[in-house]
Amino acid sequence: MKIKTIIDKKYTETEIHVCKDSLDDEVKNVVHELHDIFDESLTGTDERGNKCILRLLDMVSFYAEGQKVFAVDDSGKYTISNKLYELEERCKDLGFVRISKSEIVNFRKIKSLDLSITGTIKVIMKNGYETYTSRRNVAKIKEMLIMNRGGGNERNT
Repeated sequence: MKIKTIIDKKYTETEIHVCKDSLDDEVKNVVHELHDIFDESLTGTDERGNKCILRLLDMVSFYAEGQKVFAVDDSGKYTISNKLYELEERCKDLGFVRISKSEIVNFRKIKSLDLSITGTIKVIMKNGYETYTSRRNVAKIKEMLIMNRGGGNERNT
């Protein structure tokens, strides 16, 4: 198998071409693996300006600040071009839940909830990232807890 990388200003999006004289198992496997990688991913820009491919299941949080939307994973923060409502729709079956008007989090990445602050709840993620939700959004989190405890829509990561 040959792998070729072409960097040229005429390409504004990443393109992947799989070429062979026949459709055999190798081609099918490569195409299948590419779909696994890219169907549940998005692109973002890291803090140094590098374009990155981000796996949705690795994301801890998506939040809006100012006019930008950010994605957070264990490695850092990325600027993304998607709108928060688009991400919420796209990620709802992956275990993401809206915790505020400006943020959705990956339910499977929640470590704990701190109920000690009056009126708000601190959401502590497994990677140490902390955010807040209001008591009015607790019903959504409880619903996710019940779904996951009852053998609901769980996916392995």
